[in-house]
Amino acid sequence: MVSADSGPTLRECVRCVLASTVSLELILIDNASRDGVPAAIERAYAHDARLKVIYNHRNLGFGPAVNLAAKQANGPALLVLNPDCVLREDDLPRLLALLASRPKAGLIGAVVCDADGRPDPASWRRDPLLQRSLNSMFDRPGEKVNVEREIPAEVIEAEAVSGAVMLLPRAMFQRLGGFDEDYFLHCEDLDLCRRVRDLGYQVLLAGDIRVKHGKGSSSRHRPVFVSRYKHRGMWRWFRQHDPSARKPWLAAAVWLGIWTHFLLQIPGQLWRLLRR
Repeated sequence: MVSADSGPTLRECVRCVLASTVSLELILIDNASRDGVPAAIERAYAHDARLKVIYNHRNLGFGPAVNLAAKQANGPALLVLNPDCVLREDDLPRLLALLASRPKAGLIGAVVCDADGRPDPASWRRDPLLQRSLNSMFDRPGEKVNVEREIPAEVIEAEAVSGAVMLLPRAMFQRLGGFDEDYFLHCEDLDLCRRVRDLGYQVLLAGDIRVKHGKGSSSRHRPVFVSRYKHRGMWRWFRQHDPSARKPWLAAAVWLGIWTHFLLQIPGQLWRLLRR
């Protein structure tokens, strides 16, 4: 679990994980938070040997922080969990049982939902290839990045799932080399899912496991910072995985479009931040 000024939702997330009856260790790695919450959690659970808190003196980014924490993990499976997700008592046992029953499962996600139980469309995604991304951006007919259908309450194969809840064998994580650390924030989950599939393994979505997700608790107070790295991640994913990137003129147009979109969003982001 990576925190970065994640606020009080982190307390509830940790409480629910440590309330599990599953044999586990919780590695909380903090990216230079200034809210004091990780230290308060460490004091509150000082008696619980299952919790380990690692403090970084600067923000390493999401993927690098997960990689650092994973090196200290001992279990056969790794759960990457956002600090604003709230697991129910049976969520983790069910995810682990699913992983054990599917030998070709390289990565398993869950449906992340808002406080009213509405699924986040990012729970079930396709690779963000250029045509799909344009269809999504301009709401055009055709395949979009998010699968615009009701998520069935069963296990389904997906191209990508939300990085808020990702379970995978530790051996698979090590084989992949963990997250690509050139993604600072955003799109590293899409990249990981793609690399799992490139190895011939399945990315699965447990459609019957719904996890409450606060979404964005670490980013609301610094929207431009987060948006910058989101757009940077989009550019990196495009260069790595999209065949369109092989055409120099098209790659140049995509680069210009991505960073123009970033700049156009800044005024609205700053205005919303000021109003809050």
